[in-house]
Amino acid sequence: MTLALPRGFRAYVTNVGVKDDTNDFTIVAADTRCAAAGVFTRSSFAGPSVLVSRQHVARGTARAMVVISKNANVATGAEGMANAREVVAAVADRLGCAPAELLIASTGVIGRQYPMDRVRAFLAGLPEPQGRDALAAATGIMTTDTHPKLATATVAGSSARVVGIAKGVGMIEPAMATLITLMFTDAAVAAGDLDRIFRRVIERTFNSVSVDTDTSTSDTAAVLASGVAGAVDLDAFEAALHEVALTLTKMVGRDGEGATTLLEVCVDEARDDAQAKRVAKAIVNSPLVKTAVHGADPNWGRVAMAVGKCSDETDVDSERVVIRFGDQEVYPRPVDDAGLARLSDYMRGDDVRIHVSLGVAAGSWTVWGCDLTDGYVRINADYTT
Repeated sequence: MTLALPRGFRAYVTNVGVKDDTNDFTIVAADTRCAAAGVFTRSSFAGPSVLVSRQHVARGTARAMVVISKNANVATGAEGMANAREVVAAVADRLGCAPAELLIASTGVIGRQYPMDRVRAFLAGLPEPQGRDALAAATGIMTTDTHPKLATATVAGSSARVVGIAKGVGMIEPAMATLITLMFTDAAVAAGDLDRIFRRVIERTFNSVSVDTDTSTSDTAAVLASGVAGAVDLDAFEAALHEVALTLTKMVGRDGEGATTLLEVCVDEARDDAQAKRVAKAIVNSPLVKTAVHGADPNWGRVAMAVGKCSDETDVDSERVVIRFGDQEVYPRPVDDAGLARLSDYMRGDDVRIHVSLGVAAGSWTVWGCDLTDGYVRINADYTT
């Protein structure tokens, strides 16, 4: 898939020696200072890259994004912080901007320092970013991803585009954003509007995906707007940003470590959206639900269990709850043996949807995840060895 970055952005992707066999260093830089917004992990073990970027993006502007993959630079102490700042300063010097105009993200193994001798040698001769290849950038930020994740949309009523890239397949249940996802647009959007829109989009997309219930120490989501395409309708811009983010979110769920099935869980008729999200997350995160999906077993009792364990939701009455696999109701109306066989066939597909109506009010939320397989166990049992 050939895809160019929006106007006003250039990229450079290379190997700096974090791993010998793949690209591990990516820069996406704007020609001039951009409006910017970002959200980051709430983990108390957040790494230096998160801490630096959180501080820098608070200005509402940025010039470039740097990603080092295969090394998280987390739990690395004062040395890790100094290394992150050194990388930022060196790239900023090459781009001719202030270090505070750069954001940095790191992803990979926790507890290891950057190989700074190799990184310094590379940064001393860092070329000016020239290309606009979004696929190269998406590939450069990968760790255990099986393929690059990128998406694009055009803002209705304008020539402005949104392009997004993402990485992430494990340690995925965001408490802000998730994984690393970077979005770029040539629409002109004021920093305050960009921040508000981005946070709304993140909540309904990346904050609504879970592979394994584990929140990464490195979660970073950022958006930069070059403004080259001029002003746009903000509702149309939000729709385009949401389209890109949702596409990437589903890619993350589908590419969960060891996954074979994308699982979508919709909960409606809740007291409010927040209740719907809590119940939906309980379902998508249940190992019993996930293994049932992997085995194509339409065992709706496991979904009922997941709803029931949300015991603080005292207004949820089991007699009003309706559970469906796909469009087929399985509770309270029973399914005969022939119906169960058809459901099992349905669950062997690439996508499985579970729909639960709580019968309380009008709140709703949709989340995404994946099945749980022996492949997930093997990948993570052997991650550092």
